[in-house]
Amino acid sequence: MTKHIVAPLKEFPPDTRKLVEINGRQIAVFNVKGEFHALGNKCPHESGLLIHGQLVGLVESRMPGEYTYSRKGEMIKCPWHGWEFDLRTGRAQCDPARIRVRRYETAVVHGGDIDPDTPPKAAEVFAVRVEDDYVVVEV
Repeated sequence: MTKHIVAPLKEFPPDTRKLVEINGRQIAVFNVKGEFHALGNKCPHESGLLIHGQLVGLVESRMPGEYTYSRKGEMIKCPWHGWEFDLRTGRAQCDPARIRVRRYETAVVHGGDIDPDTPPKAAEVFAVRVEDDYVVVEV
């Protein structure tokens, strides 16, 4: 898989998101409390753009009137119809065995001969030496 630069780490602080296009694919990249996640940008229901969705937590219930709330900010809710997807897996909460959005690997890469003036969407990363911190997506 080829690695593509999303942004220098200093320009992608916690609790932000960026939309990138790589090889004609729109990918929504999220920095949730310093942990990076990347998903295909379209909801499989009716193609709502997930980059505009609300980050929510996981609500689970064993019985009526009883629920637990966990994993705050780790689920993305489609802005059109509210379908929720796990940022870690891409799986939908309504039917995780069958419905999902594509998930992409993310990493923070240290160094290399990476020219920060190269357009981030097209740059390939070849780590050579520690120089700067970059966020990359493997496609």
